[in-house]
Amino acid sequence: MTDDAGWYSEDAATFGDRLAGARDAAGLTQAALAAKIGVKTAVIAGWENDLKEPRANRLQMLSGILGVSLSWLLTGQGEGPDAPEDVVTLSSDLTDLLAEMRMLRTQMLGSTERLGHLEKRLRTAIKEQA
Repeated sequence: MTDDAGWYSEDAATFGDRLAGARDAAGLTQAALAAKIGVKTAVIAGWENDLKEPRANRLQMLSGILGVSLSWLLTGQGEGPDAPEDVVTLSSDLTDLLAEMRMLRTQMLGSTERLGHLEKRLRTAIKEQA
């Protein structure tokens, strides 16, 4: 559910509503989004219909690809898509470019987190050898 005052707010929409709205705003079909994150189209449909919930790693991917904050996707609070009257129609080339940039941002965030874990393991190993 949406309205102008509470555009996909916590009170007005479910996770599935926000996911479907962000996907539409990104110019992606369910099949295109499914292909980008490596799941079947039926899985996306299940998420959008609030029948299933994605795992944390998929949530991060969705957030990056759709260009919305993880907190907005989960709660409706934070950076979400533009309201319908603010949406600008982009060519498919530009939409693909934006999607690729969002995916790269998501991968970079994941790499940063992974690097942090590796640094922690290295510090622990150094302490154990000392």
